[in-house]
Amino acid sequence: MPAEAVEQVTIPVGGMTCAACQAHVQKALASQPGVRDASVNLMMASASVTFDPSVIAPPQLVQAIRDTGYEAELPALVTDVVAEQEARDLAQAAEYRALRVKAVASGVAGAFAMVASMPLMAGTAHGHQASTDPFMEWVMEWLTTPLRAAAPWLYALDPQSLSWLLLVLTLVTMGWAGRQFYVRAWVGLRHLTADMNTLIAVGTGAAFAYSLVATLSPAVFTSRGVASDVYYEAVIVIIAFVLTGRAFEARAKRRTASALRALAVLQPKTARVVRGEVEEDVPISGVREGDVVVVRPGERLAVDGLVMDGTSAVDEAMLTGESMPVLKRAGDRVIGGTVNGPGAFRYRATTLGEASVLARIVRLMRDAQSTRAPIQALADRISAVFVPVVIGLAVVTFLAWWALAETAPLVRGFAAAVTVLIIACPCAMGLAVPTAVMVASGRVASLGMLIKGGETLQRAGEVDTVVLDKTGTITQGRPEVTDVVVAPGWPGDQDALVRLAGTVEALSEHPLAGAVVAFAKARGLAPARSQGFESITGQGVRATSDGRLVHVGNARLLATLGISTQGVAVDVERLTHDARTVMFVAIDGALAGVVAVADQVRPEARAAIAALGARGLDVVLLTGDQRATADAVARQVGISTVVAGVTPEGKVAEVARLQAQGRVVAMVGDGINDAPALARADVGIAVGTGTDIALEAADIALMRGDLGGVDTAIALSHATMKTMKQNLFWAFAYNIVGIPVAAGVLYPAFGILLSPILASAAMAFSSVSVVTNSLRLRNCRLQIAD
Repeated sequence: MPAEAVEQVTIPVGGMTCAACQAHVQKALASQPGVRDASVNLMMASASVTFDPSVIAPPQLVQAIRDTGYEAELPALVTDVVAEQEARDLAQAAEYRALRVKAVASGVAGAFAMVASMPLMAGTAHGHQASTDPFMEWVMEWLTTPLRAAAPWLYALDPQSLSWLLLVLTLVTMGWAGRQFYVRAWVGLRHLTADMNTLIAVGTGAAFAYSLVATLSPAVFTSRGVASDVYYEAVIVIIAFVLTGRAFEARAKRRTASALRALAVLQPKTARVVRGEVEEDVPISGVREGDVVVVRPGERLAVDGLVMDGTSAVDEAMLTGESMPVLKRAGDRVIGGTVNGPGAFRYRATTLGEASVLARIVRLMRDAQSTRAPIQALADRISAVFVPVVIGLAVVTFLAWWALAETAPLVRGFAAAVTVLIIACPCAMGLAVPTAVMVASGRVASLGMLIKGGETLQRAGEVDTVVLDKTGTITQGRPEVTDVVVAPGWPGDQDALVRLAGTVEALSEHPLAGAVVAFAKARGLAPARSQGFESITGQGVRATSDGRLVHVGNARLLATLGISTQGVAVDVERLTHDARTVMFVAIDGALAGVVAVADQVRPEARAAIAALGARGLDVVLLTGDQRATADAVARQVGISTVVAGVTPEGKVAEVARLQAQGRVVAMVGDGINDAPALARADVGIAVGTGTDIALEAADIALMRGDLGGVDTAIALSHATMKTMKQNLFWAFAYNIVGIPVAAGVLYPAFGILLSPILASAAMAFSSVSVVTNSLRLRNCRLQIAD
């Protein structure tokens, strides 16, 4: 059967303010025919949908979102991910500024309304019902006394005039600062949905309607023995508190995206390009593939490319996390957004736009932050029914007070019902998980890693077995000369031996030949003149160099030549035991010595593997190399379990075998040859250089190739899961405790009854506290104790 063709699209969604909004949109998308998966992210204000294009198209998905009452549009064709991120940042900044202005203005209006209401609260007007909240009574008494002396004109105003003044102020505040609550609630009502805006709109709307009747026709209440109280100040202050909370949330959201913003600003606006014989500054969008770009000392590189001429050290810390500048010569790859050091060079532009390394990282980080962790499912199920349940509880609260209260049952029932509506906070539940995912994704990026979303973050914390590939993962992935042994009786020294061997190997295409040549160059040994080069299949090479016949090869080559290797037998045995490849060098028919080559173990490998063991994880070395070499490497780094001589298919089978034993497996490989095993593992981790990582196969990419990043990723997963659980506990506990207290369950025994104003402050604090707790991940210590 052919694989089912599916596509994925990310749709911007406007108007979502809480977990209930998120649940409505997700339910609507998931119910569409042809949709395989739908993930809605409140923090990113987007919906990621996997769908069958033969059944449904993106315009239908957009319409499905609009049918729920939320704004949606087809995603624009993006050619510059970095520019798109900058646009997102500007939009977030504008949202924060608008909320801040409205919060401050409504706060000032609320403060004036409270002051202006004090004569009414003191009983000078309509016989305002005394507060049932002891704390509020004390506050009113404490404020009223100096107010009588400071603003006697308030007490001189006619009570009806004072009520009309408050009515006008409340209307302005509701119509301007609080307009979004009522518009969103009305849209939800038309589409038979409810969210946090519904709670705020119903709560403040009921308080306003009650106060409006009391202002226009106080006899409706007084004729029934009920004080014609007004709650205008409560309406304004509730709006002020909610807007303040949302302003803090918007500010915190901008902070959670700081890592993305830091990446986006790395790209310069212009590049210095050679056109003809002239250097000219052109916009980044004007750079074409193949253009020659000039970089001067201290400048930031504009685009990716290959160095043509010149030498310099380039600081790649912002992209790879590597603190030391990297030396760049002709032929080396450079990355746009990195900073040039003291040298100058020219390079040819290669990958541009959204294909560039910087754009790919920004896109991958944004996609990761848009995904959801499985732990979010519980919050989603509760959020889907939260608002209707809260409205039902508010009705029950009103009826209970009306039936059971001995004095002023209507007023007290009304106030308690409004308090229940206001204190309920689905926002905290909606923000609990995605804020932690966003901050954690940014944190790992600053450490030179990329993690593909919330699900990977959660799974990484459950890993109990880490499987490591050898070549390119534990080792450097390239052969290097490790030892040079001069044979007894040969008159030359190591330099002479290496110079002649390097001269001959420079003409060879064997993979190990390059290691000898590079070693000779590193020691400053100039190659000799050579002639008569010949490659001897399966044995080695020979050539005449400086008039001397030089053979370089294996033991079979020397046996063919009849040259004894007994003089270096002890050294050869030692080197072979340490997984070195030994090349014999014979000069003029006599043994001159041996050169040993090996794929060196990464400097940090032993410490990184020890850290994994200290965390209680089982570590397995899995390689296609021969057993002796694998065992030697395992001894060097402290691994006791070795599986050697396996094919790529065998690696997949070994991962599956461990999973069948109930293990949660993380596979760490170079991200290319190990792609099948990376995909099979519970968590695939690719070790690369930041430009050639197999991001499609791996869940986590270690951009700077530091094996210590495996332990760091697992430690961050533990810290993130801990934060998610704390956030969810606080969100649920707040609502479980706050709603009954707001309804008045403590009043019969302790006389405690919250006011709507205090309820709005608590509601704003709950969502802000969740975001603030997530921000702690930016500075958490990623150690074994975590």
